[in-house]
Amino acid sequence: MSATTDWAPGTLVRARDRDWVVLPGSTEDLVLAQPLDGDREFVAALFPDEVREPGFGRPRALPGEAGDFASASLLRTALRIASTAGAGPFRSLNAVAVEPRRYQLVPLMMALRMDPVRLLIGDDVGIGKTVESALIAKELMEQGSARNMTVLCSPSLAEQWQRELRDKFGMAPELVLPSTAARLQKAIDDPHRSIFDHYPVTVVSTDFIKQDERRDAFRRHCPDVLIVDEAHTCVGTGGNEQQKRYELLSALADRTERDRHLILVTATPHSGDPQAFAKLTGLLDPSLRTLDTTRSADRDKLARHFVQRRRHDIKRYLDQDTPFPEDRDTQDALYRLDADYARFVADILAHTRQQVRGPGGDHHQRMSWWTALTLLRCVLSSPAAAAATLRARSLIAATRTPAEADRLGRAAAFELADDETAEGMDVVPGSLPGEDAATPGAPGRGRTSEARALAGFADRADALAGPATDAKLRILVDRVKRQLVDGYDPIVFCHYIPTAEYVARYLKEELGRSASVEAVTGTLHPDARQARVDELTARRGRHVLVATDCLSEGVNLQEHFGAVIHYDLSWNPTRHLQRAGRVDRFGQPRRRVREITVYDTDTGIDGLVLKVLIQKHKDIADQTGVAVLVPDQGRGVLEALASALLLRGGQPEGQLTLDFEDDPDFGRAREALHKEWESAAERESKVLTKFAHIGLRPEEVEAELDALRQALGDPGDIATFTRESLAQLGAQPIGDARDRGFKAPVDPLPTGLKHALGFFEDADQTAAPGGAARAKAKGRAKTAARDLVFREDFPVARGEHALSRTDPAVRALARYLLDAAVDTGLPPEDRPARRLGVIRTRAVDRRTVLLLARYRFRLTLPGRTASDDPRVLIADDAQVLAWRTGDDGDRTWLPDEETAALLTATPDLNTLPALRDQQAARAAAELDDDEINDHLRARGQLLADRLREAHQRVREAAGQRGRERGAAAVRRIDVQPSGDPDLLGVYVYLSAPAAQRPASGGDR
Repeated sequence: MSATTDWAPGTLVRARDRDWVVLPGSTEDLVLAQPLDGDREFVAALFPDEVREPGFGRPRALPGEAGDFASASLLRTALRIASTAGAGPFRSLNAVAVEPRRYQLVPLMMALRMDPVRLLIGDDVGIGKTVESALIAKELMEQGSARNMTVLCSPSLAEQWQRELRDKFGMAPELVLPSTAARLQKAIDDPHRSIFDHYPVTVVSTDFIKQDERRDAFRRHCPDVLIVDEAHTCVGTGGNEQQKRYELLSALADRTERDRHLILVTATPHSGDPQAFAKLTGLLDPSLRTLDTTRSADRDKLARHFVQRRRHDIKRYLDQDTPFPEDRDTQDALYRLDADYARFVADILAHTRQQVRGPGGDHHQRMSWWTALTLLRCVLSSPAAAAATLRARSLIAATRTPAEADRLGRAAAFELADDETAEGMDVVPGSLPGEDAATPGAPGRGRTSEARALAGFADRADALAGPATDAKLRILVDRVKRQLVDGYDPIVFCHYIPTAEYVARYLKEELGRSASVEAVTGTLHPDARQARVDELTARRGRHVLVATDCLSEGVNLQEHFGAVIHYDLSWNPTRHLQRAGRVDRFGQPRRRVREITVYDTDTGIDGLVLKVLIQKHKDIADQTGVAVLVPDQGRGVLEALASALLLRGGQPEGQLTLDFEDDPDFGRAREALHKEWESAAERESKVLTKFAHIGLRPEEVEAELDALRQALGDPGDIATFTRESLAQLGAQPIGDARDRGFKAPVDPLPTGLKHALGFFEDADQTAAPGGAARAKAKGRAKTAARDLVFREDFPVARGEHALSRTDPAVRALARYLLDAAVDTGLPPEDRPARRLGVIRTRAVDRRTVLLLARYRFRLTLPGRTASDDPRVLIADDAQVLAWRTGDDGDRTWLPDEETAALLTATPDLNTLPALRDQQAARAAAELDDDEINDHLRARGQLLADRLREAHQRVREAAGQRGRERGAAAVRRIDVQPSGDPDLLGVYVYLSAPAAQRPASGGDR
């Protein structure tokens, strides 16, 4: 092999059965290179004698080598699947296991027109903000614009983000939690190296950065791309933690320190507080903070950084329909308390009023107030929640100041958390005073009269358990049975852990074998929650999931469930939106979903919360199209309600019915809240449509999508390829329309492919070289299930595969077909696709030759700043070209549409082996013709020019095309062919009628 100095930096070479890109710094003795399709942090030193030109080499016309008509199509799809370095402007789409909807590419196109990316994605619940933001981050890393990334999210969403990035985007994210940080740091050889410098992709819980030293370290080492989920929780007027997060984000967004890419994600960018929205947009660009969104010019400026769509904006976009549920059927399930339960609630209410109105200092009064209110919420939730909180020490009793008591009390009673997470909100707050905590179960001696009274109430609560005495439970059982009869598997949402466990226990008894029932609560680790859901849905038959609000966000349940039942009303309207969003979202197979709200008609408390907060929230969203958070989280009206209940309320002994409508303070608070809420919604609705698609011309988006489809192929190609490849290898797929996919037996497959798929003949083969055990996914011995199971789309169960270009099994199959096509030493039955083929078909009237070629390109992108060196990337593209031979022997090159049609041609007559070998040899020899090679090179230059134009087009600055920085960056983009095209296949099409007899004057 020639000296190393012949391999210039950026050159593509082949060594050790993979392709490499040569790096600067090579010597005569070593070639420094980076794998084309591997870890960008990995650099190898190659010996010169193992380095060669890349490519498959020319097809050789050996006797019997020509294959059948399906080879060209199979090999083209295999080449596209195996490629991880797309040439088009959206490089990330070659390496993701999800096909974005067309509307989901709008944020990506916006991002590619920014440097750095500063974008707020405010799409509605269930539209796909996770996919949109992760796609941008993946693209930036694929282009080399970013080396690493972090997602900052609430603890309950961390595992969900990890799964999405791993399963759909081919990343290896590490969770940075208080429980994992020490382990991650210990695994780094250099103790001075940060977690965020060492691991390319991290998901950081807000719990991790609560401590000042961790927050400071995160600020110093925050990666190139930062995604902030639920970004609205960082800019409100909440507590100390919220303010600290805003200060951190302000520092990270400061471009004087570093031009970091920043993507803010939230379904509720409008909190009803103009100052909060100004702070949110100011993180993207300080000048946005002072904008007046009622002015057209200011809206135009904001629109470059902000995209917000509701379902009606994207239900049909660029001729693509997105199958959201057409309607949500809402129902109320009203009930009256049984007599014993009503007396119990009335006695509890009388007791709590006595405690609140009794003597004591300010701190004691605040503790009594909040303890009483949370106790009433538990009593109305279930007997189990009542008994549990009556026997537990009050969390509020542990406070030391009135302010601390108010902070914890509001969070527990009104479901208000500083970071808006549902984590920990399902624990009962407790009622026992602090002095009784040591002996909560000890009878009589040593206990206060208050503790003895609460113990008596707890015993009464125990006696009320079960459908015989609990009307709320009875109506739930009835409604759950109705849903199951109608074909809807429901999710039952409860507020407290004891309530969820109580409901699940009695539903199991009442439903028996007619449905499987499981409870998922905050007692489970977030990762275990998903596992519990998977276990439930894997069982045959109908399913009922009982959950607390730990599942109201972060877990998508639409595939298996079609109804939501609010067993406990949340006093935070956003929770109801999140609960319903678990089933009412993209991917829901049902045309209609159901939402059922259970509440009593005796106390009037639930009915009032439903009317004043929850229904008002829905009405505003329906009328204006804007989901505006309740101003000040509804604190004013909820506290007025509590005051009317505990301080001013009263009724004869044994009577429970409460009347809040005549309370003047409550009426004033409700009127003030609704006025402020409606004003905020009206203000935001006037500017909403500007941010639906930010002025991107639909034809711009459509043009890039068409080019993308041509490069990647249709998703249906993947299913066809997988089915046909397995069938030709002897593993006939067995379809199952109900399960949206098929399965295929593994045993008939070639041994090498079985091993690549993770199937082995015995346990010894599951060990990697050197004795190390392989990953569990790769360790299925012969005693395990011997079927490959494929599904049309995500999600898929453990051990199954999605018919996606990035699924490991699909990629292993594609890689095998390519390798087998080149390896002429394999048995014929193990080589379903051949590099040469000859068929006789009525699809042509003259001899036609089709070439399958892989083009490689050097893509040069500008550096992040004018002083940075350009980024040079290698890209490839699979192309089919064809010529027709005329009567005079001249070649006519076919247009792309006519060439593509040849791939679907079928044989109409058999081809004799001698004729097949003769035609294959002739076609292989023609590849040395100068005319053909000149045409192939010209085609490569044409493709490079088109690619350059596409890259430049998508990066033009939206609305400011003449901006100096953007224009200069666009001019520095270049695409050039990298060497001659690599010819993988040559296929000859002969006219079927004329093939029976020689034709005079030319080929037919």
